[in-house]
Amino acid sequence: MGGESGLKSREVSAMIKQGFIPDPTLSFSPSRTFSPPPSSTRPSQTQAQPHPHTQTLFDMMSEEHKFSDDKRRKAQDRLSKLLREPALLQGGDVRLTVVGRDGLRVSMEVRKSVLAEKSRFFAEKLRCDGAVSHSVEISDCDDVEVYVEAVVLMHCEDLKGRLRSMGDGVPKVLSLLKVSAAIMFDLGVVSCLEYLESIPWSEDEQEEVISQLEHLQIHDSAAEVLQRVSSDPSTADRADDIFLNLISGVLQAKDDKARREMKALLSKLLKENAPNDSSRLDVSKDTLYHLCHKCISSLLLCLSEATGGDERLDRGVVMSDITREADNIQWIVDILIGKKIGEEFVEIWAEQKELAALHSKVPTVYRHEISRITAQLCIGIGRGHILVPKETRFSLLSTWLEALYEDFGWMRRASRAVDRKLVEDGLSQTILTLPLLQQQAVLLNWFDRFLNKGDDCPNIQKAFEIWWRRAFIRQYSAEPDNSQLQITLSDYPS
Repeated sequence: MGGESGLKSREVSAMIKQGFIPDPTLSFSPSRTFSPPPSSTRPSQTQAQPHPHTQTLFDMMSEEHKFSDDKRRKAQDRLSKLLREPALLQGGDVRLTVVGRDGLRVSMEVRKSVLAEKSRFFAEKLRCDGAVSHSVEISDCDDVEVYVEAVVLMHCEDLKGRLRSMGDGVPKVLSLLKVSAAIMFDLGVVSCLEYLESIPWSEDEQEEVISQLEHLQIHDSAAEVLQRVSSDPSTADRADDIFLNLISGVLQAKDDKARREMKALLSKLLKENAPNDSSRLDVSKDTLYHLCHKCISSLLLCLSEATGGDERLDRGVVMSDITREADNIQWIVDILIGKKIGEEFVEIWAEQKELAALHSKVPTVYRHEISRITAQLCIGIGRGHILVPKETRFSLLSTWLEALYEDFGWMRRASRAVDRKLVEDGLSQTILTLPLLQQQAVLLNWFDRFLNKGDDCPNIQKAFEIWWRRAFIRQYSAEPDNSQLQITLSDYPS
């Protein structure tokens, strides 16, 4: 009987792998010891000395070793402070040893009753009769300090206060949560979750919280924590209405500075939505084109008022509205092109014959922003971001190229956002996608205009050169090739 009691007194717990995860195949195996890694020795004096400004491998190893020693010393200082906690100074009937992967070893005397009461894992491992001393070792730990902190937490009455006083924020609490979940310290799990739910997170911390909670799948309270980053299913159904309200609000904003800031913000956020990720909420094509039609109608109304001769209207306000509506269309077109859904708008813009006719009657200083829309489309077509049939491309130029020529001087002088070379390259490439006879008609018209307007006309002479070579030097005959391809079949020798 005495021998059996002696055997029990010498029992130790399983060497539990990282995170207190129990492994039944290692149940009550002997504890193991860790030796610190051997230290490097300095090369002998007889060896050649490196240049004083050259960092040798030894220097790098020494710096790394110094950094490791410094980190270890700070960890030991924090552990010493933890071990002076009143709960651990009272002693107990269980000797609990925590061993880190780096060989750092910490032992403490704790009460079996506390471990068994607070942790279902320890309750199972320490279940035996009589006042038998136990030695429990937890080996191969990533962070010894977190494990000791978890034991201290088990002895606390005010767990939330303890978490708050640590002052290490989200990363430390996540580590404690992981340990608490693994040893089935339910009160610790709940306290960590409540703490995480109450404090703000940085974006990096948010990703770590989501990852940890999804991986652990530990408690119903975790769902409450994740409500901060997860949306109700009904939100997805209303997403397009939300986007519509936001974009409409920007289009109608009264403060120009705030409007510019919110345009930039929404543009950035909408670009973050990957076009190939169907799981992401995004503004729909229908919503964007609804807004396009609305803006074009408003612009048409403004131009009609500006050319109508009604003396009661404040012409300054009307002209300002023209610029504003043109800017609104430019913004939405930029979003459409970015989402690769701008093709339909080219057709819509090419059909605006009435708008183009009114445009010519408004002073250039107020109307040149409208021509920037045409420039946007030519740049998109020239870069291959907008793919429309040649009929649509020619219709676009037929309707708006004259207006673009007239406004180009004002465009490049009045707006720092206009890149002259970008516009000229886009226009050139768009023209060169047309059939050769259409290229000829457009470029001969440009040639005469450029001679009279100079810098106030887009310089697309490179396109003119390419057309010239196509038409007169490298002529291509589209006659069918009547030669017949001779094919001979033979058996492959075996």
